[in-house]
Amino acid sequence: MELVTPSIGLVFWTLVSFLILLVMLKKLAWKPVLTAIHDRERSIEDALNKAEIAREEIAALTNQNESLLKQARAERDEILKQAKILKDQIVAEAKASAQSEGNKMIEKAKIEINNQKVAALSEVKTQVAALSLEIAEKVLRDQFSDKKAQESLVTKLLNDVKLN
Repeated sequence: MELVTPSIGLVFWTLVSFLILLVMLKKLAWKPVLTAIHDRERSIEDALNKAEIAREEIAALTNQNESLLKQARAERDEILKQAKILKDQIVAEAKASAQSEGNKMIEKAKIEINNQKVAALSEVKTQVAALSLEIAEKVLRDQFSDKKAQESLVTKLLNDVKLN
């Protein structure tokens, strides 16, 4: 068992060397290691804080984008509504203008037809008068070729005319 149990001197010197090593580590390595750990801890906290701020900014930007999108849709709907109203007005004005022009053309056509009718009637009257004169002239020539017929016609006409 001697092999398994250490001697007191070995335990003492091992303990002394461990304490010296521990003091040296505390002086030389412990502070830099703790400083590095604290620095790393702070950088991780800063990164987490920045990530949280970035997440909040992204959420705010998303909300802002959604509101802008809603506003743009509302403006689009308003523009489409105004365009439809304007289109309806233009179509109504075009229909009214076409109706007015159609009525004017119909009125002009009626006037032209009436003028043509009057002119045609006038020409027919002129031709009828000319034909009547020709026929009367021919009839009178036939009747006046005979002297007795002329005298009897004059007598008859004089009898028909009564003086007041």
